[in-house]
Amino acid sequence: MGGQRDDVIVVGGGVIGLTTAVVLAERGRRVRLWTRDAAGRTTSAVAGALWWPYRIEPAAAVHGWALRSLTVYETLAAGGAGSGVRMVEGVLGATGPDEVRGWAGDRLAVRADGAGGIRVRLPLIDMRAHLGWLRERLIAAGGTVEERSVSPGFPEADAAVVVNCTGLAARELVPDPAVRPVRGQLVVVENPGLETWMVAADDGGPAKTYFFPHGDRLLLGGTAEDDVWSTAPDPAVAEGIVRRCAALRPEIAGARVLEHRVGLRPVRDAVRLAPERLADGRLLVHNYGHGGAGVTVAWGCAEEAAGWCGG
Repeated sequence: MGGQRDDVIVVGGGVIGLTTAVVLAERGRRVRLWTRDAAGRTTSAVAGALWWPYRIEPAAAVHGWALRSLTVYETLAAGGAGSGVRMVEGVLGATGPDEVRGWAGDRLAVRADGAGGIRVRLPLIDMRAHLGWLRERLIAAGGTVEERSVSPGFPEADAAVVVNCTGLAARELVPDPAVRPVRGQLVVVENPGLETWMVAADDGGPAKTYFFPHGDRLLLGGTAEDDVWSTAPDPAVAEGIVRRCAALRPEIAGARVLEHRVGLRPVRDAVRLAPERLADGRLLVHNYGHGGAGVTVAWGCAEEAAGWCGG
């Protein structure tokens, strides 16, 4: 295709797109990242974000992607705070050791918790710091970042290889009606001194209960509302989130609210990670539909996508 200026254009500036772009650039490809939104306005920026496979399929593939990502996060956490990644102990409610071992084998030390769950140390990522760190790592590897939109079919992307990391936007851009939103709402409060995280038992309804400490901030959650498109915070939902979290740790009740966040998880029956040859000869590699586990599988998926790109 004539007039192509770049080896690879990655479309999408969330954690999947940025990580994929980093992997490609560090493998020697000339990479441009196109993003509709600045990193701080992406769905990824809203995430908690704990390494744990949540609302993502297929399980067999997710297992490998998640383990590869776990290895990267352990290395990043050991390297200091710059990446936003830390290994932090917490409690998974109503979860048995076998479930953790099913995802991580013997990689993670697990012990019983008196509340009926398990204690385990997992990667906890400050997403706003991590997304900025990924962007700088991409630029250091020779990549570029440009804020711009694309049309269905990606006609503006005139590279030989285009990687579709557009998340929920793939619904219109591919188009793929199989990808749909699962709304998540969070409340950010001043951290009253908590250093561990907790995910309470899940009854299967839209209301979830969890908290994640990030320095002087504490992220409280949350919701999982299928097929809800609104990104406006609901005050009643926010009150319920604080109330549920305070029932677990009473000191949360008096914490000053700093921010409300809403994100739409791009859920699909199965992650789409596969190449497609377009009629004009371009190679389009799809990497979307990661649900609530984009962080959990980002590096594994990025490396597989890079393989499809020939990098």
